[in-house]
Amino acid sequence: MDWIAFDPLRALLGGALIGFAAFMLMLRLGRIAGVSGILAQGVFGAGDERSWRLAFLGGIVLGAIAMAYALGGFQPVFSGGWPVLVIGGLLVGFGTRLGSGCTSGHGICGLARFSKRSLAATLTFMAVAIATVFVMRHVIAG
Repeated sequence: MDWIAFDPLRALLGGALIGFAAFMLMLRLGRIAGVSGILAQGVFGAGDERSWRLAFLGGIVLGAIAMAYALGGFQPVFSGGWPVLVIGGLLVGFGTRLGSGCTSGHGICGLARFSKRSLAATLTFMAVAIATVFVMRHVIAG
């Protein structure tokens, strides 16, 4: 899996693009780029709100497809099977509702606004991610 090795230039470019997208959404529409909120609060509604939400979410999907194409196609990075993937997705959705937002809303936009709630949420996300990687690599995988 050499293609997923850490590349600081790609990470810097990706982070800059995410930050720029969040900045432009705030500048142009006065909205926070929290993906779970964009999805949950009206993507299926009507009017102007629906248009920008669909455009933003479509840009995320098209950006991922363009990057995969540029790197030579989609590469599997998860081998746990569909049940694990579905359970993980449901847990992420539950955590997003419990934490009143997702990593993009809290970790990117909330921290940039010096939100204490976002700092607590982001520290929680990171601690759980670190613990999960440790358990998966050193406890379960042996």
